[in-house]
Amino acid sequence: MPDLSAFPRAAWLRAERAVLAQATAADLGYGDPRGSEQLRTKLADWLARTRGLRTSADTIIVVAGVAQALALLAQVLRARGKTRIAVEDPGSRGAHEELVHWGLDPVPVPVDDEGLRVADLVRSGVPAAVLTPAHQFPTGVVLGPERRRDLLNWAAAGGLVIEDDYDAEFRYDRAPVPALHASAPGRIAYAGSVSKTLAPGMRLGWLVPPPWLHADIVAAKHASDLGTPALPQLVLAHLIAAGDLEHHIRLVRNRQRRRRDALLAGLREHLPRARIQGIPAGLHLLVTLPGLAGRLDDTDLARRIQQAGVLAHALSWHRERAGPPGLVLGYAAHTPDELREAARRIARAVHDLSP
Repeated sequence: MPDLSAFPRAAWLRAERAVLAQATAADLGYGDPRGSEQLRTKLADWLARTRGLRTSADTIIVVAGVAQALALLAQVLRARGKTRIAVEDPGSRGAHEELVHWGLDPVPVPVDDEGLRVADLVRSGVPAAVLTPAHQFPTGVVLGPERRRDLLNWAAAGGLVIEDDYDAEFRYDRAPVPALHASAPGRIAYAGSVSKTLAPGMRLGWLVPPPWLHADIVAAKHASDLGTPALPQLVLAHLIAAGDLEHHIRLVRNRQRRRRDALLAGLREHLPRARIQGIPAGLHLLVTLPGLAGRLDDTDLARRIQQAGVLAHALSWHRERAGPPGLVLGYAAHTPDELREAARRIARAVHDLSP
């Protein structure tokens, strides 16, 4: 979760007043199912500047977050007879469950320190794959250069890559890696949202499908909801144009860096043998305990930690194959003092459960 208390209320209110003062009657009617042209135009500029996409307003579809992007893609793929889809393992449990809900069969493909193992993807024979290449969830790794090349070669041979640009805005110690989409726009469906930059409750995101899927996605979007609510789209367009969104992201990034550092320091002090991943970016860390593999149940550990007042996800909740026990720890919504105390309580639970 992001820090919801950091939502830019004053900037949003200013933008909303400006939008209401300028909006025409037509702006409030049934609009283009692709979304407001104003927002799509601003998003095209924003994505070009921040993520390196080469796109235009005509190619972007405004959606209710990445969840709706996945739902629309799943419906279209199933209608075309494609029912198997590769997912990262470990990977997002929520994405896995949503794909199942829409009638697809997720095929787990292993992730290692270089990201998705593309050779395993090729062997799986699936026609499409969902990835988080800029910041893999939950491991935090970035898809390595050789893997990127191999993935693009797989896509060029007929595969569809669904690129969830998860947490791409929040890199703390190095420049963000460019999105995959620019390298193969004809084979990549690119999805992003403001769920981590503003708030998940805004339900605003974007999807840039390849041209051969665009008309079907627009039709599915129209059938689903007739279009995304108009006013929030116009407000977001105003925030982008005024530079307020970028200003907000810079402020939040600095705050989150301090919180990450506090949790990292606490874990290194109290759990010095743990392996910590995902440090350079995002809203969470992954803590694995390789020395306790086979001797510690991370679901039991997560339960014990919750009883101690700290909410954590067991790594096993997010994967299909067996592996070292681990914990997914979000830090963005907590103060440095709270995070240091959380690290101490987590370490105590680990020590209490260790054989």
